[in-house]
Amino acid sequence: MSVVTPQLLSRFDVPGPRYTSYPTADRFVETFGEADYVQALVQRQSCTVGKQPPLSLYVHIPFCESLCYYCACNKIITKHKERSADYLKYLSKEVELHTRHLGRGQAVSQLHLGGGTPTFMSDDELRQLMAMLREHFKFVPGGEYSVEVDPRTVDEQRLAVLAELGFNRLSFGVQDFDAAVQKAVHRIQPAEQVFALIEASRRLGFESVNIDLIYGLPLQTPESFDRTLAQVNRLRPDRIALYAYAHLPERFKPQRRIHAGDLPPGAAKVAMLARSLEALTDAGYVYIGMDHFALPDDALAVAKRQGRLHRNFQGYSTQADCDLIALGVSSIGRIGSTYSQNAKTMEEYGDLLDHGHLPVVRGLALTRDDLIRRSVIMALMCQGHLQYESLNLAWLVDFKTLFAQELTQLEEMQVQGLVQLSESGIQVTAMGWFFVRGVAMVFDRYLQADRNCTRFSKII
Repeated sequence: MSVVTPQLLSRFDVPGPRYTSYPTADRFVETFGEADYVQALVQRQSCTVGKQPPLSLYVHIPFCESLCYYCACNKIITKHKERSADYLKYLSKEVELHTRHLGRGQAVSQLHLGGGTPTFMSDDELRQLMAMLREHFKFVPGGEYSVEVDPRTVDEQRLAVLAELGFNRLSFGVQDFDAAVQKAVHRIQPAEQVFALIEASRRLGFESVNIDLIYGLPLQTPESFDRTLAQVNRLRPDRIALYAYAHLPERFKPQRRIHAGDLPPGAAKVAMLARSLEALTDAGYVYIGMDHFALPDDALAVAKRQGRLHRNFQGYSTQADCDLIALGVSSIGRIGSTYSQNAKTMEEYGDLLDHGHLPVVRGLALTRDDLIRRSVIMALMCQGHLQYESLNLAWLVDFKTLFAQELTQLEEMQVQGLVQLSESGIQVTAMGWFFVRGVAMVFDRYLQADRNCTRFSKII
């Protein structure tokens, strides 16, 4: 870990995509709509049984009871619990429209409930949601079924309901244990509450528990974040997601409540990351990639060792390259060689469903160049290496000719010790793995063309 110096981290303190997809969502166009999405669904259904890609579901629950100032998610702040009952009716309509094209009983190996706050829904509403999904889809044994949890909205009894409903993975939003930082971002949750919930999760038999942390928040210092990391290490969650806060108040209105003067300077933010990397790896966590860590026996760490990592809109995954049906307002999905996104406002989302339309309002049909570059970027992001011959055979191209300019750019990264270039392929080094987004950016044709990275978070 000592080779990952603050100086090197500072050099790569630049904005860039997270590559949960390629092309990235900012490239979606409104000329892609419902008809294009339906065509993709029909093409999937027409595939021979057994030839269809595995299927994953994402359900976006946008409601939150209170506003977290750092948040950049699509959410609706409300105390009116009845809104989730109405939303459940729209989700049911959306699922019904999907099964018109796919038929019932499609096998699902992965489900993720995100938000917002999925646990804004009552226990009965969550039961209704899962019953509705099971009525239309077949959840296979051994799949990954996860839900995001705001610790302020659950107790052990509610966690038991989630286990009863078939969820086997939990993700708790923690961000920071420091009381002053929590107050500055309007998210107060005592550490004791989180500790009790993690213990309860283990008693209830959840296979994996993740906690989210954010560095770069107002009033954070390297020393205060060290204390949070020490508490996290005592917790020993199976997985940790460590995100950099991206302050973009011109894009995300809640962030305007954060005083820019309270944000840690760049050097302090870099120090937090460097010390976090050292503290977590010293504590026995495996660095999965980007901002993900896992204990050595967690399925994600095992998948990394075995070269089975994949990447989707929720981040790193153990599941094979899946089609993804995304349900709910603003959700982003992937079917075949297309991406799609639902309407971003409840008004438009509900209106389209009321008129019998799938609520897809934008998306993208990938070109052959997109597909080739996606395979390159995902190989680097997930496996950390690429063999030219494999890509040449898969796409009937000559890698060195097609990507001559990109290979020239990688030569500088080789000098920096981030990659190794050989006659047969590209290998991301152990140090380069910490900067893999920067390596992947070299192959992003759209990014190389406009160099406008300001809409992205920084790659470290």
